[in-house]
Amino acid sequence: MAGKNAVRMCFFLDARRRNELVAISSTECSLQIKGAFTATPSAEIATSILDIIIIVIIFNHLPPFSVLRLRSSNLQSPKNNKEHHTSEIGSQRLFVRRAQDFAITLKFDRSFHADTDRITFIVETGPQPTESLGTKVRFVPTKARNGNHWSAFDLSTYENSLQVSLSSPANAIIGRYLLKVEISHPSVQTESYLLGEFILLFNPWSSEDEVYLPSQTQLQEYIMMDYGFIFKGHENWITPWPWNYGQFEDDIIDICFEILDKNLNFLRNPSKDYSQRNSVMYVCRVVSAMINSNDDSGVLQGNWSEDYSRGVNPLEWNGSVAILRQWHATGGQPVKYGQCWVFAAVMCTVMRCLGVPTRVITNFRSAHNTDGNLTIDMFYDKHAEMMPWERRDKIWNFHVWNECWMTRKDLPPGYDGWQVLDPTPQETSRGIFCCGPASVKAIKEGDIQLAYDTPFVFAEVNADEVIWLKDYGQVMEILSHNTSAIGKKISTKMVGSDKRQDVTNFYKYPEGSAEERSVFMKASRILFGSTGSSYPYMERMRTAWFQEKPVKLQLKLAKTPEWGQDLAFLLKARRLQGSEMGIKQLLLHVWLSAQAVFHGGYAPAPLWRDQLSFSLVQGEEKELPITLPFTHYKDQMSDEKLIRLSGVVEIEQTRRKLLVIKDISLELPHLTIEVFGQAAVGKKLRVSISFTNTQDEPLQNCVLMVEGSGLIEGQKTVDLGTLQSGDTMQAEVELIPTKEGARQLQVLVSCTEVKEIKGYKDIFVASASSA
Repeated sequence: MAGKNAVRMCFFLDARRRNELVAISSTECSLQIKGAFTATPSAEIATSILDIIIIVIIFNHLPPFSVLRLRSSNLQSPKNNKEHHTSEIGSQRLFVRRAQDFAITLKFDRSFHADTDRITFIVETGPQPTESLGTKVRFVPTKARNGNHWSAFDLSTYENSLQVSLSSPANAIIGRYLLKVEISHPSVQTESYLLGEFILLFNPWSSEDEVYLPSQTQLQEYIMMDYGFIFKGHENWITPWPWNYGQFEDDIIDICFEILDKNLNFLRNPSKDYSQRNSVMYVCRVVSAMINSNDDSGVLQGNWSEDYSRGVNPLEWNGSVAILRQWHATGGQPVKYGQCWVFAAVMCTVMRCLGVPTRVITNFRSAHNTDGNLTIDMFYDKHAEMMPWERRDKIWNFHVWNECWMTRKDLPPGYDGWQVLDPTPQETSRGIFCCGPASVKAIKEGDIQLAYDTPFVFAEVNADEVIWLKDYGQVMEILSHNTSAIGKKISTKMVGSDKRQDVTNFYKYPEGSAEERSVFMKASRILFGSTGSSYPYMERMRTAWFQEKPVKLQLKLAKTPEWGQDLAFLLKARRLQGSEMGIKQLLLHVWLSAQAVFHGGYAPAPLWRDQLSFSLVQGEEKELPITLPFTHYKDQMSDEKLIRLSGVVEIEQTRRKLLVIKDISLELPHLTIEVFGQAAVGKKLRVSISFTNTQDEPLQNCVLMVEGSGLIEGQKTVDLGTLQSGDTMQAEVELIPTKEGARQLQVLVSCTEVKEIKGYKDIFVASASSA
């Protein structure tokens, strides 16, 4: 009985006493046994020895009863971030992607026993996480990943440490998470430990994620590339603008989630908003609305007035980082000012940072069709003056939007891939100034009934342009009906190159082809149904004089149009054989007008006018020189430096009027950028920047600004003062690169007279160890 009682009593001792007993009993046992060899033990002593041996054997074979306690945890951020393609963001914090394993290490006060120790992991996101909304999830370790659910698996132990792999489902909510572990025991209260915080992002590397992009080269371009080009200007003078996206700069990822946390849906119902952040479509629409500030405390305030005295001229931005940091620093006050390329570039930064493949698209001669009739009406008077105030529709010289790559489970099969999203506030979508996602495939096929905002984007690239002559407030006659004037040279940066890629064929069939007109008519039927078009001038269109024109007219440049110089043109006129056979000599009177063209297609009063007359006989061709003096345009140009030269030609004998138009983008001074030595992390790098004032007058208040992610922290600004005519400016800047790999230095020189003298230099930065 003594032995049985001793064993039974041991089970009721606390852990500390139990361990002490084992130690004491073991010592006594060895002494007693040792003594047994020198003397024959009595029956009582023999029984005691047997009791002790039984106790030692039992305790040596029972699992320890001490409660498991966590001593420390390691989220292994450097290793995990590298595997999740987030090491560019940083290595101090954990940034992981959906549907991909990441390993953590837990260190306890004793060894972990998977058969008896019970641990539960908890992830939480949002202000009031709940399991019903999916913002709080509890999960226990399993042998393998638990399908499309939060999982803990692949457990391995070493001494008192446990390494475990965690994984989120492919449709998990993106955002900041708290990671906790609960340790439970039947006889002890459950203890909870905070392991740390991590950020979960979309995963375009995972085939399970709705943003999966199978091309590694495209992933490098549309996720990892933190600089690029935005194409601006005019369809015949396309200019690549370097831009610093900077999505991996310090604090940018936090600002991106701050943007999400200020959207209207969050302000109305934070928990519901968070629960919907598992959908890339939802997140894209929120970001599209938040980049502009028309409805909310968005990032940018638009301004197309040419008065930027209360903020920054949109042409003077070099990248997204300064804009996002300013918005954050002011507590979410909209940054002044943005236009389409700035809106789209900032959205590109945010979406790439969140893990959505994104690129910037430029549509030259982009329609803004306010009445939805797929026709853009423009009006001229008889003196060749464009009258933009007569219309609500616009034709932007160029318009810039985004494409994001995603699966569209809400649409029929075949409409996945690139989707248009436009953060520029043009029209509302379901009551909010945002646009998209609209499937590029749906736009090309005319399936404008598909969500979201497809009719509007379709019109941007496909609308017809009709130009009317207006006199005394009345529409007199049609001057031009052009079915191919809208949606020209749709462009983006080529993958792995600084060159331009033309993507027009992804948006529409070739102009004038049977497929293109068929798609246009299909879209028209969807818009108007059996009632027909709401176009107010349809009757005039049907009865318009569309016979062959008797004279072919063309305005062309006689030399390169440089800012600061007189502009030389030729009016080329050729009388077509067989036209107006009853008239031997056609008398033509020409009214010429030059107007500065603003980005939104608006044109103020003419800055120059002229008239001329000439005659043409059958088959005759003439070239008449035209000069537009610098003195006429130097003080009246928009920052875009774009001029439209228009001519209305009247045939005296028939009173028929013809229209000829030429848009000119003025050539600006060029920058020269030279790098001295090899760039390496932590090593000083000298850069020289120079340009020459080629115009006949001084450039005043010149400022040099340089930036580049991984090359400079923030921006560097140098005041250059006034640059006299013919003088050359040279400035040196010292950089200390902080990141290795391919980088780009963006350079801007802005003056009172010219705002956008831009240049760039690609720089490869070696690692510090290889320098």
